[in-house]
Amino acid sequence: MVKVGVLGLQGAVREHVRSIEECGAEAVVIKCKEQLDEMDGLILPGGESTTMRRLIDKYDFMDSLKTFAKSGKPMFGTCAGLILLAKHIKDYDEPHIGVMDVHVERNSFGRQRESFEAELAVAGVADNFPAVFIRAPHIVQAGENVEVLAKHNERIVAAREGQILGCSFHPELTDDHRFTSYFINMVKEAKKN
Repeated sequence: MVKVGVLGLQGAVREHVRSIEECGAEAVVIKCKEQLDEMDGLILPGGESTTMRRLIDKYDFMDSLKTFAKSGKPMFGTCAGLILLAKHIKDYDEPHIGVMDVHVERNSFGRQRESFEAELAVAGVADNFPAVFIRAPHIVQAGENVEVLAKHNERIVAAREGQILGCSFHPELTDDHRFTSYFINMVKEAKKN
């Protein structure tokens, strides 16, 4: 059984754990950087990216997260997690983890009260995935090695670059586990190699 960590500093941690377990994998809430060594894959949940960055710095996670990404083990960032993975963030000089060749814009779908759901066609996942957008970012630009998996109103909202997966929405806030299952299959494939 593969072990998938969920960075447990802030955000929809329990919901990701439930989704991972529904897909038949072992979920571990990551509270200290040493736990990363035992994981086959890692999910960076949604939440508030600035707060998450502060906590990553406070608990000295940044170098370990970058090392994890370089190791070839899959990482999946949802909403704020996508912002953490992006190499470029609009109106910011520096990226956070900076391992996915995308340019993201924070809160590009509006504030909390403008949250919405939309049915999306997500390549490799589903033709009708129920996506929940809450203060969501979107990918303004994707590098040449980035595969665009989904768009909403012409904005890129899901993409993959090698072992790095990111989406603007919250797949964990639904009872549809197909997106999590897609990631767990990435983890299984990576573990074989």
